[in-house]
Formats: sequence, structure tokens, C-alpha cells
Amino acid sequence: MRGRNIKHIPIVVLFLIAVIYVIQERNLPVRQYGAKTGVPVIRVHDGDTISVIMQAKKEKVRLVGIDAPELGQRPWGERAKKYLETLVDASDRRVRLECDVAQRDTYGRSLAYVWTENGEMINILMVKSGHAVLYTIPPNVRYAHELREAQKEARDMGVGIWSEKGLKEMPGDYRKRHPRT
Repeated sequence: MRGRNIKHIPIVVLFLIAVIYVIQERNLPVRQYGAKTGVPVIRVHDGDTISVIMQAKKEKVRLVGIDAPELGQRPWGERAKKYLETLVDASDRRVRLECDVAQRDTYGRSLAYVWTENGEMINILMVKSGHAVLYTIPPNVRYAHELREAQKEARDMGVGIWSEKGLKEMPGDYRKRHPRT
């Protein structure tokens, strides 16, 4: 009888570690930049990357949780970039940045949820309008549910890349076939 109980100890320990991780993750402080005045956007690179001035230096920021068509995916890449420019312009080219758990990607870009001056999340607006797709990479999943709902709404309405003549290849698949040089 005692030998059987010992077999369950690793499972119980793993379960407790998972519970502690979830509790701590929810209690992590939210790191925000530009919370009061916003940070200036100096460039929109494409549909999911901008450059801002943060702490007196230029910083490239990748919008977390989304993947916009590449510029080579005509016409959708250019449309995504233009729509992101429209959202940034509507916010007087100032945005607030909210980081999740991982704060940089493998290219050294800051990872952030980007908010307009009036409190709308640009990441969600890009997905809801059909200019980007859901692209979550753990541990950065704080708004995964909201982004998933936005994508469902865009697909159901057939807007943007989800329209009848929409995007033929997901951005990730396109990048695999056209790797960076």
C-alpha cells in the first residue's frame, strides 16, 4: 500500500508547482510604458511592428499575440501596415505599451500589447478588423482569450483577410517559404 502512495508523489508535486506558477503569474506586476502620457511612435514597419521612443532611445516593438501578413503578401501586408498607421495616427502617434511575461523576442524587439490614448488595444483592433491573425506564444498569453474572440468575430463576419478573396497563406507559412536573408 505504501509503495503505491509513493508513486503519486511526483504527480502531486508537479500539480502543486503548476498551481503556484499560475497564481504567481496572475500576480506579476504589469510593466507599462507611457502609462500617463504615452510614448511617441516614430515608425510603423509593417502590420505588427512599430518603433517608439522609450526611455530616451529608439525601440522596436512587436505587437504581442498577433501576426500580420508580411509585406510580400500582396495586397494584405501593405493593407495591414496602412491600417496600423491609421490606428497610430488616430491616437496622435502616442501609445501606451504593456508587457507580458517575456519582454523580448529572439530578434531583440520589445514585446508589448499596444494601447491607444483612449484605452483601446491596437492588437485586438488589428485582429478584429481582419488585418492580423491570432499568434500567441506562451508565456505571453495575458489577452489570448480576447484575441481569440476578436479573430472569431472577424472570421464570422468575413472581413479583411477572412473575406472571400482574403489571405491565401498564413504569415507563418509564408515566412517558412520566404526566410529572412
